[in-house]
Formats: sequence, C-alpha cells, structure tokens
Amino acid sequence: MSSKIDRRKKYTRMVLKESLMNILKEKPISNITIKEICEGADINRSTFYSHFSSQYDLLKQIEDEIMNDVNDTLSHYNYNKDDEALQMTVKVLEYVKENSDVCEVLFSEHGDVHFQRRVMMLAHEHTMKSILARSDIEHEVSQYASLFTISGSIHVVQRWLKNGMDTPPKELAEIIITLIKKGTSAFNK
Repeated sequence: MSSKIDRRKKYTRMVLKESLMNILKEKPISNITIKEICEGADINRSTFYSHFSSQYDLLKQIEDEIMNDVNDTLSHYNYNKDDEALQMTVKVLEYVKENSDVCEVLFSEHGDVHFQRRVMMLAHEHTMKSILARSDIEHEVSQYASLFTISGSIHVVQRWLKNGMDTPPKELAEIIITLIKKGTSAFNK
C-alpha cells in the first residue's frame, strides 16, 4: 500500500512541476497562479497545497533539485586539470541536455534570475577552489577571472539552449574550455 501512495505522490509532484514549467514558457512566476498550475496538472488546489505551499515553493524545489545535481557533478572534478575540466563541462552540458525541458525554461527570460545567479555562484565556488589552489594567481584577479568565465559560460549555455542544442555537448565543452584557457585568439584563422 505504501508504494502505491509513494507512486501517487511522485506522479502528483511530477505533473505539478510539468504544469509550472509549461506555464513559465509563457510568463514569469510572479504572474502565475496556483489555479493555473492545478488546471494544467488536472489536480485540485487542496492536493497542490498538500505538496507545496505556493508556486514559489514549487519552483524552488525544482531549482534545488537541479542545484544539487549540478553541485554533485562539479564536486567530482578538479577544474585545474585540463582533462577533468573538459570532462566536467561535458557532464554538465549532458545534464542540461537531458533536462533541457526544465533548463531551457529556468534559463530563459521567464526563468528565475535568482536561480541563474545561484547556478553562477555555485560554479564560481567550484572554480575558485581550483584557481586558489594555484598560488601564481592573485586573489583579486582570480575572483574577476572566475566570474568572467562563469558568466560567459552561462550565456553560452543559454544561447545553446535557445538554438535547440545544435552543437554536441562535447564539442561545445571544447569551445568553452578553449575560450577559458586561450580566449578568442585561439579561433583566429
């Protein structure tokens, strides 16, 4: 009996998340009502409130799942090692591609800007650990370099999502790593 309840609970949460993601494609979270989410999921309001306190709570739980997944991925790699930096970037891009329906919405103009900053700061923390491990870079310069790198990478991923992920993850990862390591001069003919 308990597994049936768990399956029902998982299903309910899944359809509510899908409903919110579909609505977020059209408008920002501040303009979305619980009623709209419930209608899209074919769930009544009392069922919604048994799982989430608000549309913001639902969105935060979706975002937290992604943050945890990205954090787990980033934790397994040393950004200073070229092969690991590439592997890590490929893994993150593969994750984005596998979850493109959610990522596309969260990184769009209707996505939560705070979430986008959280992703950026999480990536910044991971790259800073690696950069600071190298003693030849000044702390202030490393802060700027990390923010520049992460911000640029996030914008590349946003563009990639908008373009329907037209470049394979490994190829895009190689472009990102080359830009980080050598800048645009690496692409001069």
